Amino acid sequence: MLAAERREHLLDLLARTGKIVAKDVAAELGISEDSVRRDLRELAAEGLCQRVYGGALPASPAVADYDARQEVAPDGKRKVASVAAGLVRPGGSLILDGGTTALAVARALPKDLDCTVITHSPTIAAALLGHPRAELFLLGGRVFKHSAVTCGAAAVEAAQNVSADLCLLGVTGVHPEAGLTTGDAEEAAMKRALSARAADTYVLASSEKIGTASQYRVLPWEKVSGLITDADPRDTVVEQVAALGVEVLAAG
Repeated sequence: MLAAERREHLLDLLARTGKIVAKDVAAELGISEDSVRRDLRELAAEGLCQRVYGGALPASPAVADYDARQEVAPDGKRKVASVAAGLVRPGGSLILDGGTTALAVARALPKDLDCTVITHSPTIAAALLGHPRAELFLLGGRVFKHSAVTCGAAAVEAAQNVSADLCLLGVTGVHPEAGLTTGDAEEAAMKRALSARAADTYVLASSEKIGTASQYRVLPWEKVSGLITDADPRDTVVEQVAALGVEVLAAG
């Protein structure tokens, strides 16, 4: 099989099964695992897959820059945001992550809601300036412009001094085996720090993130209370996540 044919076979396999196991493909095609890994490196370099131990998973489309991500699945994000906003109780406290879905959550919160919102996103804070009864706490640090959030040592330290009832967390990849992932190591660390300071963490994931993975792990499934997604509840990945004991809130 020519290299171009192997490439098409790998992409087809990824689309059909949601993962590639290098040793299985090598046995199927009668080639070495090194050849399969080389093909996967090339596909990953083009953003067509995310390499993981033993093979590859679908790459998340949500690792583009902030402006580009605002054009990705806006309807799905609004649906997820509507359900997520309903979890915030009057008088409650919320840690709200950054990103485009979290921004949709901020916009979905009732204008007269009496609550406390802690965020490391200047865009989230700005979106809530028109909520007169919402107390705002903005965590400072180095601004990661790709996602319009603060991160790094100063931001993580600031996060360790707050607490909340609920954390609404954005990720770029949601996979039953890879867990919850994102594309930047410092941003992943900040997300872990935020989640650790809340009684419950719910993950915001519009359907394009389901079954995909990015380079850096944020949290394993046992660290979250639930997943909010507009993906079909009968989706294989969603069913696998639910089987792990994670509450799945449908935003269809």
